[in-house]
Amino acid sequence: TYVMMYTSWNRKVPRLCSASSKDLVNWTKHGPVFASAYDGRFADIASKSASIVTRITDDGRQVIARVNGKYMMYWGEQMINIATSDDLVNWTPEVDDNGGLKGIVFPREGYFDSMLTECGPPAILTDNGIVLMYNGKNRYDELRDPDCAAGTYSAGQILFDANEPSKVLDRLDKPFFKPEQDFEKSGQYADGTVFIEGLVLYKGNWYLYYGCADSFVGVAVCPF
Repeated sequence: TYVMMYTSWNRKVPRLCSASSKDLVNWTKHGPVFASAYDGRFADIASKSASIVTRITDDGRQVIARVNGKYMMYWGEQMINIATSDDLVNWTPEVDDNGGLKGIVFPREGYFDSMLTECGPPAILTDNGIVLMYNGKNRYDELRDPDCAAGTYSAGQILFDANEPSKVLDRLDKPFFKPEQDFEKSGQYADGTVFIEGLVLYKGNWYLYYGCADSFVGVAVCPF
C-alpha cells in the first residue's frame, strides 16, 4: 500500500489529509488526518507538510516504519510537531501540558531557517537516529541569516533520538541544499527557492525532488 500525505485547501484553511493506493493510479482519499483526534479539537487548524518516518529494508526498499510501536510523522510549517497513528489514516498530534500543540523544533534567529521550519520528504530511521530533512525560510529583517538572501528557502537536516523522537541530537547550522542555479533563484518566487519534497531510494542512489522558485521541479542525486 502506498500512502500520500497532502494539503487540502478550501481557500480559508489548509488541512493535512491522507490518501492511499495499491497501484499509484487509483487513490482513496481519507480526509483530514486530525479530524477525530481529541474529539475533533484540531480538525480545523491550519496544518500541512507531513514527513512520515520510514526505514530501509535489507533488500534496499524504503518502507514506512513504526517508532515505539506506532506509525509516526513530523509535520508543520511554522514549527515542527509530532503525530502518531495506528492505521496511517487517523493521526493524533502530540500536545503539551496545556493541551496545545507540542512544538519540538522552531525557527532560529540569525539562521537560514529564521522565519519558518517546514517538513520535507519522508524522515528516515537510521542506526544513529531519525533524520528529518526540512525547508527553512530566511527572514526579511535584521534577524535573518546574512549569508542567505532575504526570503530564501533552503534545506536543513535534524537528527532525532530514535527512542525519544522529540529529542534533537543534532541540527545543521548551515543549509545542505540552497538556491545556486539560475532556475533556482528566479521564477514565480523571486527570492529563490529549493523546496525539498520527495525522497526516493532507487538502484543504490537517493533521488531528492525539489521545487525551483515555484516554477520548475528539479532532482538531486546522492549515492546511498
